[in-house]
Amino acid sequence: MIEIVRGEHDTGPPSRSPFAENLRNNLKHDVLASIVVFLVAVPLSLGVAFAAGAPLLSGLISAVVGGLVASVFGGSPLQVSGPSAALTVVLADTIATHGWPVTCAITVAAGLLQILFGLTRAARAALAVSPAIVHGLLAGIGVTLVLGQLHVVLGGKAQGSALANVLALPGQIAGHHDQAVMIGVVTLAVLLAWPHLPSFVRRLPAPLAAVALATGLSLASGMELPRVDLPAGLPALHVVPQLPDGGWAGFALAAVTIALIAGLESLLSAVSVDKLRGGPRTDLDRELIGQGAANVAVGALGGFPVTGVIVRSMTNYEAGARTRMSAMLHCAWILAACLLFTGALRLIPLAALAALLVYVGAKLVNLHGLKEVRRHGDLPVYAVTLAGAVAVNLLTGVAAGILLALALMLRRMIFSGIRVERDGERHRVVVEGALTFLSVPRLTRVLGEVPPHAEVTLELHVDFLDHAAFDCLRGWQQAHSGPVTVDEIGHPWFERGNAGAPTVRRSVAARVVPRWLAPWSQWQAEHVVLPAQRAASSMLCRGASEFQRRTAPLLRDTWSGLAHGQQPHTLFITCGDARIVPNLITTSGPGDLFTVRNIGNLVPPPDGDDSSVGAAVEYAVGVLGVAEIVVCGHSGCGAMKALLGQAPDGLRQLGSWLRHGEATLRRRSREAPLLLGGERPVAEADQLALHNVVQQLESLRGYPVVAAALARGGLRLTGMYFDVGAAQVSLLDEGARGFVPAGALEH
Repeated sequence: MIEIVRGEHDTGPPSRSPFAENLRNNLKHDVLASIVVFLVAVPLSLGVAFAAGAPLLSGLISAVVGGLVASVFGGSPLQVSGPSAALTVVLADTIATHGWPVTCAITVAAGLLQILFGLTRAARAALAVSPAIVHGLLAGIGVTLVLGQLHVVLGGKAQGSALANVLALPGQIAGHHDQAVMIGVVTLAVLLAWPHLPSFVRRLPAPLAAVALATGLSLASGMELPRVDLPAGLPALHVVPQLPDGGWAGFALAAVTIALIAGLESLLSAVSVDKLRGGPRTDLDRELIGQGAANVAVGALGGFPVTGVIVRSMTNYEAGARTRMSAMLHCAWILAACLLFTGALRLIPLAALAALLVYVGAKLVNLHGLKEVRRHGDLPVYAVTLAGAVAVNLLTGVAAGILLALALMLRRMIFSGIRVERDGERHRVVVEGALTFLSVPRLTRVLGEVPPHAEVTLELHVDFLDHAAFDCLRGWQQAHSGPVTVDEIGHPWFERGNAGAPTVRRSVAARVVPRWLAPWSQWQAEHVVLPAQRAASSMLCRGASEFQRRTAPLLRDTWSGLAHGQQPHTLFITCGDARIVPNLITTSGPGDLFTVRNIGNLVPPPDGDDSSVGAAVEYAVGVLGVAEIVVCGHSGCGAMKALLGQAPDGLRQLGSWLRHGEATLRRRSREAPLLLGGERPVAEADQLALHNVVQQLESLRGYPVVAAALARGGLRLTGMYFDVGAAQVSLLDEGARGFVPAGALEH
């Protein structure tokens, strides 16, 4: 027998399992969210089908069947799928060309293509499409939708093309207007005013409120208007997809167009919801497969193609949905409405649906997205995509946008970073970016601007140099009458080409240390070839010239802010060894460190006869108010070796100074060895350097200004050690009885 022993304070049966509890909590939110989405989806589904010229019931079939299949098999838990305004333009043309039964077969084919795209893991490739093209495509769909449905709102009929709609619109506006105009205007007025009404009113979705008010007005005033024509129930449609008798090229083109537009909108909608909800990202390939399965199902049943719809998905999220159960339940509510309230749906005026589509189309022209596109310099791509989509068709607009985006990319590669600068009596030709055969015409023109006998520096900041560009540069260098200095910043593409071993791929290019980090001996010897008359100039002068020309412009604003005073955070006491670069090993810049350097990073006692270091300490702590003092030792320190008896002969001043290190020797003799990264350094001088850092921190505590700052909690003392050979910074950790790598203390 298994005995269950309960807790001492057990007062009842065990609580529900965590799974059941989560299911109950989530279901409460999902039911409420599904009702809100259902109220939004019904009028939109009818309106989209009406705008495309499809049977109105096909929009509801799409919302029920397509929404259910996509929510079950898709990758986004909060995505809501159904008929989308983005497909109305292409569907209207497809229906007019092939008829509705063939269009249903095209929908099935489009779904199969989407499943294929998902199985081949092509979903993420869609995200590489420029946002300018996406926004331009949606805006083109919106403009086309508005132009067509405005005619219906004004009591007329949409024309066969966007251009025809534009040409006919003035006459439609000036012509006779019947009751449909009043219904359309009322619907639009409600939609525009709804966001400004009190919050308790806005709990009802705007599309439902607008259509309901317009319908009520039309019934109350006894208007005779065209209204929604629905059969008695879902089984009454009797549409079976049919393959065409011919015109297979048009069939295939329509299927590809629907698959691409529906897939792109679904993926962008899923990504947008991901950005809001947080948590795990959507499996985009699964989402594409789910959307494809939904289109196969709705096409087989005579429904309108589905996509993941951003309006419904955002509504679902904002209404508090937790799981995909919300999207599934909203399909159930739509099905119930179709079966139980068909009579009520038949009362909706078509003019109200047309006005709703005008509003939805206008919203597709996203002004915020347009501002973002303009800020990124892609407005021409947006405009070309929009114009192509409106004037010709959607695929033409997308193709035109992609071609223009590629052309702009090539232009930016060709025309960026090739210029001539005057440097006193000399000329400097600066080349930046990738230098390929596409850049050769412009490169030749710029090089032709240099006077024939001028002294020239050819400054190359290139991350790729192909054969054609190399030949152009080398040929010009050889033909130029005056001296030419080639100064390569970064990987030596030109130098390798001259040596007969050109670098042919970016992936094998060496990573080069930036000049402001590299020693003079490295970058000047490897990358600068000086004319004979300048070879005698000092490295310091050449380095200062390099700073003035390349680094100073980048830091001028920083130094401008420091011109009237300094506010360093840290007093940094370190050795005078040339291998120690304080700002480099602490990733700091101008104004950060108040630095004191001497032989052995020693701090004489405050009552001693050497006041240089003491004066710096008093000024840094008492006047500048630094928050931290760092004492930094290093490996291979000559001062530590001298303290151990390896001092060079005849250096009287050095011997006098090193007497301040005698306290370090005494500490070493009485204290246990200090560890570096958990191990004792092999060299005795390095072990002494560790003790020396600790000893100098003790000396600092003897300064009254330091003691006072420590007492009030306004100062911190830090020990640091730099292993030159390993390029490793370590910090003193008293708990570990030694120094640990700097990164370890961050965690």
